[in-house]
Amino acid sequence: MPPIKLALDWTPNINHIGFFIAQQKGYYEEAGITLELLNPLVDDYRLTPGKKVMLGLADMAIAPFETIISLNNKPEPFDAIAIYAILQQDLSSIVTLKSSGITRPSQLDQHSYASYKARYEDAIVKEMVKNDGGQGDILCTYPAKLGIWNTLLLGEATATWIFDNWEGTEATFKGIALNHFRLADYGIPYGYSPIVLASRSQIQQKRDAYTAFIHATQKGYQFATENPTESIAILSRYLTEEDRNSRSLEESLRLTAPHFGNETQVGYMDENRVTEFLQWLVQHHLEKSSILTQKLYTNELLG
Repeated sequence: MPPIKLALDWTPNINHIGFFIAQQKGYYEEAGITLELLNPLVDDYRLTPGKKVMLGLADMAIAPFETIISLNNKPEPFDAIAIYAILQQDLSSIVTLKSSGITRPSQLDQHSYASYKARYEDAIVKEMVKNDGGQGDILCTYPAKLGIWNTLLLGEATATWIFDNWEGTEATFKGIALNHFRLADYGIPYGYSPIVLASRSQIQQKRDAYTAFIHATQKGYQFATENPTESIAILSRYLTEEDRNSRSLEESLRLTAPHFGNETQVGYMDENRVTEFLQWLVQHHLEKSSILTQKLYTNELLG
């Protein structure tokens, strides 16, 4: 059987640890599959992970849940569906440097925000500013995706969106103080990020292979929770030299592992949480109400 290709959403990092463990520990091989991980460094993120699946360059992709909505509601829809949630809680936040003096979202009016140009991203950040009493008049810039974090560190942007368990631990390791603005603290429900997506039609055709992939992946993330030292050693082999040396990987895993979920939750997506996010998008005129009836995720492969 040809390898299953999984497009990563970023260069290898703590959120991907379960895939690398499952690969190194032979869990995929035991399940009768070969996994090929596609690193966005290869094409400098010219194609998004979701686009790679849509074009048939990958079988699956890691992406935020918003990508599922986007692919299903394009002028020519693609039958994407979320099949696995890597994190059970949102570990992301909008951040500013403490040295900037921007201590609340409302103060971001007329300041620059380095955007990934993801669907709804700019609207979400503007709504956060409004919910804190501001006008939502932020100045969005669109740097090269893989360099966005550095625009904040270099003072080229006032704010950006990060994973607290990755860029956040780098900042702590380097003694860089940040202000964190989390969506939930400002009345914004958020879906799952990152998730693994695939094509519904491909799952129907190769259901056994996709199910085997999910079960092997679950074992990888459970191993990471139970064996942190060995897991960090495995992940380290795949990191860029800069990532390996610019943060405490042990601290990243310590912050992340509780959110992989217990044995009954690994990969799981909650209907209420998904629906709340979809309803918020509709209420803020970011999507049509038809998204509320679309099949955008499934837990059926989890076992």
